[in-house]
Amino acid sequence: MRKKIVALCILVGLALSACGGGNKSTSESSKVATDGEPIEIVISHIVDENHTWHKGAEKFKEVAEEKSGGRLKVSIYPNSQLGNEIDTIQSILTGGGCDITFTAESMQTYAEELGVIGMPYAIKSEKQLYNVLDGEVGKEMEDIMLKSGMRVLGYFVRGPRNITSNTPIKTPDDLKGFIIRTPQSPMTVAAFEAMGAKPTPMAFSEVFTSLQQGVINGQENPLAMIKSGSLYEVQKYVNQTEHLRAWVYIAMGEKKYQSLPDDLKEVVNEAAKEAQKYEHELFLEDEKKLKGELQEKGMEFVDVDQKLFAEKAVPGVEAILTEKQKALYDKIKAVEE
Repeated sequence: MRKKIVALCILVGLALSACGGGNKSTSESSKVATDGEPIEIVISHIVDENHTWHKGAEKFKEVAEEKSGGRLKVSIYPNSQLGNEIDTIQSILTGGGCDITFTAESMQTYAEELGVIGMPYAIKSEKQLYNVLDGEVGKEMEDIMLKSGMRVLGYFVRGPRNITSNTPIKTPDDLKGFIIRTPQSPMTVAAFEAMGAKPTPMAFSEVFTSLQQGVINGQENPLAMIKSGSLYEVQKYVNQTEHLRAWVYIAMGEKKYQSLPDDLKEVVNEAAKEAQKYEHELFLEDEKKLKGELQEKGMEFVDVDQKLFAEKAVPGVEAILTEKQKALYDKIKAVEE
């Protein structure tokens, strides 16, 4: 039902945009912000209330509402309540009711280069990851996001992604015929096809039930997502492939951002910086505990030779890169570890 509502909101947003009434102008927003009626900012994301992203969103809400003196009202919808990640991005870009989400390679629908955020084994260490995000390559990707209609307010770093399963996976040969859920990312799909698996893209909200019913054999995600999705209830092994180190952007629709008065733009910027800092502290704390917590839930961790997986996955993805993607991928690889 909620997806139908989101779809309806998107259609309404398209109609409003066509009539010139999608987003309020800056002057209209200023009037609303000073006449006692707060401007609402809607945050939609795919994880549950215990995840650090949600807690980061709550910090954003706290700071934005306090520093705006109540002129901003922030509403948060976790757990894909307003639709999956793709739904939410579309809603933001068409004025369908959402304003901020946490996203990265899923933006490749609007800018193909951003797909390289999902490139396996492109980033090999945390240091390299931060050097990418805070350097020239990171600025280039933020500019690409902006041209696509999404303003980057900050980012949340993610833990490395691992494969979960009910039988140990120690080499790529163990993936032959293995039905694995992936995000809707052509690069992730190509990587697992190259390793012999049968990738099946689907929304994260559908993963638990699909595993429970045997529709898929496994999935791949950071430890935080494995825990927040309660996947330990339906999966036995965490196979430590660490095939992707990535992040999500705190991304706001540029039209909504520009509709705000200048002083409220600064409040939004400051709230995002505080949210990023707060979430990162929680993330680092969680990363120290997650392995032990999942082991207590009954999961077993399998050491693998990551080089074997990289030797299969990387050529498979390089073969499908467009010229724009290859150019950005080369820049990422060139950043020092």
